[in-house]
Parts: sequence; structure tokens; C-alpha cells
Amino acid sequence: MLDESLLDAPEALARADRRGLLRGAAEAGARVRTAARHATEAGITELSPEGRPRAVLVAGSGTAASGVADLIGALAGASAPVTRIHPTGVAPAAGAMRWTLPGWAGSVDLLLIATADGSEPGLALLAEQAYRRGCTVVAVAPRQSPLREAVDGVHGLVVPMASAPHGEYDAETSAAGPGTLWALFTPLLALLDRVGLVTAPPETLQSVADRLDRTAERCGPAIATYSNPAKTLAAELADSLPLVWTEGDAAGPVGRRFAAVLAELSGRPALSAELPEALPAHGALLAGAFAAGADPDDFFRDRVEESEPLHARVVLLRDRPTGGLSAAPAARELALGHDTAISELEPEEGSSRLEALAELLAVTDFAAVYLALASAARA
Repeated sequence: MLDESLLDAPEALARADRRGLLRGAAEAGARVRTAARHATEAGITELSPEGRPRAVLVAGSGTAASGVADLIGALAGASAPVTRIHPTGVAPAAGAMRWTLPGWAGSVDLLLIATADGSEPGLALLAEQAYRRGCTVVAVAPRQSPLREAVDGVHGLVVPMASAPHGEYDAETSAAGPGTLWALFTPLLALLDRVGLVTAPPETLQSVADRLDRTAERCGPAIATYSNPAKTLAAELADSLPLVWTEGDAAGPVGRRFAAVLAELSGRPALSAELPEALPAHGALLAGAFAAGADPDDFFRDRVEESEPLHARVVLLRDRPTGGLSAAPAARELALGHDTAISELEPEEGSSRLEALAELLAVTDFAAVYLALASAARA
């Protein structure tokens, strides 16, 4: 259940936000600027690589690291294959996880390490292994962390992770917090620009920070639900199973992150898939137990004693469709043909690829935070 009254009560939202999630979402633009400055100070913008890497490997722990790997893969496209090195271990604890380079990794490959923790011994061992193989290693980690001490100047280059302007997040949510993603992602964008895999010069990163700021103004807690796209989306997803359908290169990783953050921050299940494959993949959910009106006895149900059943709701995230072709009309037809509600988000017209990505990330991150706060208040 969602306490929708909380959405339009800024002071109550602030009291409920004990983990600083709204502040983290609002500070995303500031984190980009700080992270870009750290990349410059670390010498990334002065690098003159002799050529592109054969492949890019990305390692790290938590929701932010997996999001960084997904975003890099989408942005790099066909320029170079991007592979995430998934951790193994008996527990999701810093000392229990290990990462292993694939057997083919060598001197023409680039290893990127992104971590909001920096205390994982397994990542230091991975950097050492990559150094022995001749891989170039670049890490983004907290300034005061064992990983930075182990890697910087010995096995590779480390960029200090941009800290939150007004103090760090609660450790429980730092990996999923909205600002953490940008603190890890931005220096790697600057690096990939220098090696020719992504176009992200300093002026582009500045425009991304500006777009994040403008979106935060539109989605902030003081803006009423009727004119706030993030609060509107949060209210629409109350008592629903979100089916996040994406179209466009930038929208795909945003949709997967949205589903992951909904689960981690608000305990809400969500499924994500890219169009047009989302239609056969999720079509049965629109006609099965999660369909609107699926319960024939719903009229007689005691709404005081029993919780509302979950019904599927489509969330359509769109960027520029490849080749100008779009499966959105077919998606709308399928959803409406099954009496399934649909929410749609698109970036501003004329947005660059990174600006579109930033806007969609910001709106969905704010929506996930509002859902987490309002759901917790109702509980």
C-alpha cells in the first residue's frame, strides 16, 4: 500500500527520509560536477592513448556498479565489447566476494573498477591480476579506502569517488542511492571519451549536470504531484507490478536500473524488457493473474481487511528508436487491449544521448525514492 498523502507533504517526506535518498537524488548534478573535477585532477583528461582497447571489463559490487557496467555497454555500442565481471562468494560482504579475469583478458584490454565501498580485498586482487596480465586498470573508489591504497600508482590509476556535498549516505543504501551512480559513472565517462569509445567531453558532462539539476527541480518534494513526473509515476505504480518496457539505446539500461532500485529501495518487484521483445515476453502477464480485474470475486472483497492485489502496469521508457522505427504503438495496443494502464516517459526533444539518459535516470530514481518513502510510511 502507498500513502499517497505523503507525496504532497514535503515536511513529512523529509522526516520519513531517514536515509537521505531525496537529498541524494537532488544532488546528482553536483556529484557529476565534482566527479568531473576529480577526473581532471587525476589526469584523465590529459591522457593520450595510442588506440582503443580491444575490450572493456567492468567490475564492482552493488546496484551502482552493475548500473555503471550496463550504461557503459549501451553507450559504447559496437565500439568495443563491454563485459561485466560478476562477483562470486558465499555472501554479499566485502571480504567474501571475489572477481576473476576471463582467460582471454590481456594487454590490449581495459579493466574498470567501480565501487562505493573500496574495502573489498577481491577487487584489489583483481587489479593485481590484471596488472600481471598487462591490462590497463582504472578504478573509481572512495578517497580513504584500502582499494585506492592498493591500486593507485602501483597497479593502475584511481580517481577518488565524488562524495555527497552534505555528507555521505547511509551505508545501507549507498550502492543504490541516486547520486552514487553518477559519482562512479562520470570519471569513467571522461576516460572512455579519451580512449574514443564514448563522446563525453567536459562540456557534455556539464550539460548532463545541468539536465540533472533541471529534472531535480521538476521532481523535487516541494512540487505537487499533478505537475511532478516522478511523484505521478510513483502514485501510478501503487499496488501494481511494474512492467518496464524500454525503447532506444539509452532507455534500456535505465529500465533495468529502475527495476533493480525499486526492488532494493522499496521492496517492490518489477520486470524490465526491451521492445519489441517485451511484448511476447510479458504478454501473458497482461492476461493472467496480474491482469486488471483478474479476480472475479474482487467486488465482494473486504478492502479494509485484505490488501489490494497486484495488477500489471506498463511503464514505457522511450529514447530515440533505432532507425526511426518504433514498437510503441504496438505496445500501447497490447496494453490497452487488456485494459492495462500505461505510464510513459520520454526525454525532452533535441536531447543528446547522455542528456536523455540523465533525464530518464533522474525521473525514475526520484520515483523509486518516493515509492520507498510512501510505502514505508503506510507500513
